[in-house]
Amino acid sequence: MPINRAATAATTAVDVPRGLAGVVVTDTRIGDVRGREGFYHYRQYSAVELAQTRSFEDVWHLLVHGDLPDADRLAAFTEQTAALRRLPDEVRAALPTIAAASGRSGPLAGMRTALSLLGAAKGFRPVYDIDADQRCADALAASAAVPTVLTALYRLDRGLDPVEPREDLPYAANYLYMLTGLESDPPHARAIEQYLISTIDHGFNASTFTARVIASTGADVAACLVGAVGALSGPLHGGAPSRALDTLDAIGTTDRIDPWIRERVLAGDRIMGFGHPVYRTEDPRSRMLRGIAERFGGPLVELAVEVERRVEAILAELKPGRELHTNVEFYAGVVMELCGLPREMFTPTFAAARVVGWSANILEQAEDSKIIRPAARYVGPVPPVPVPLAV
Repeated sequence: MPINRAATAATTAVDVPRGLAGVVVTDTRIGDVRGREGFYHYRQYSAVELAQTRSFEDVWHLLVHGDLPDADRLAAFTEQTAALRRLPDEVRAALPTIAAASGRSGPLAGMRTALSLLGAAKGFRPVYDIDADQRCADALAASAAVPTVLTALYRLDRGLDPVEPREDLPYAANYLYMLTGLESDPPHARAIEQYLISTIDHGFNASTFTARVIASTGADVAACLVGAVGALSGPLHGGAPSRALDTLDAIGTTDRIDPWIRERVLAGDRIMGFGHPVYRTEDPRSRMLRGIAERFGGPLVELAVEVERRVEAILAELKPGRELHTNVEFYAGVVMELCGLPREMFTPTFAAARVVGWSANILEQAEDSKIIRPAARYVGPVPPVPVPLAV
């Protein structure tokens, strides 16, 4: 059949920005990021206010079911999700092998394999073939299992036995318990819970969009989440909290801040933990996490606050007109360090929160039977004009 030149021209004539920046690809009821205002929300609620006033389970319910639960519904939801934390026997048995194979790649790499196995062991079916209730059940099961998988892989890699989840602890406190084998004190558990809430969802970032693209094919929940984890593993997306903390380590003391920053700004180097592709003001997540860090106090917090102040001042001097503020990773690293999390678990901890946002987006995308199938502009060598086939 001859190529339809008119259709091809129509397809290739649309100009879009690199990386699809600012391109609206669908409608969503889950939340939004208003970068120029320095504000983001889950459903109709300020995400920062939710992190300050609500539990992780409250917000999980909000994203998956669409509303904040009353006390009775929250208790039922908490009991339901806590019971899903234990892994199927097939997954538990495979974790030592996965941990050994992941090695230096870390728990996030192992999580991809474990999620695939979890979906198979639990019999997840394509979202296209199941009803909304079963999709939700699969999403809750996968989300609840992620902290168990991540902490087990971390401990196994260090020659430690995994710690079984406890159903009597909230999501964040249980995560810390499985990671360390000890109950965390309430201030540390609450700080991590607030961090988790603040990072559950954040617009159509790369991993969320990946999850939705896969969901649009009708694939099962586990397949969608594996793709999202793959996107998150890229250093341009989810790998910065520990790198931001490495910056503070490199500076070391307040008297070294100015020369260290000036050298990097003049060299055009990126300062980890600063800048965001969406926010043109202060990142509201960073502002909230700075407040949490300042409640703990100490030399690390004092250094971080002064580094933030001096980076902004030096940029104003050397690069006038170029605003650069701390992003979520800068103070996230500080808070997690103060709460005793190992740096190898910073990005996995982010994933333990974002899996809930991914799941909510998967469920929403599954309501639409249209596959996401954009076009690309061909810029290679011109092909020969095809010869019509003989009839």
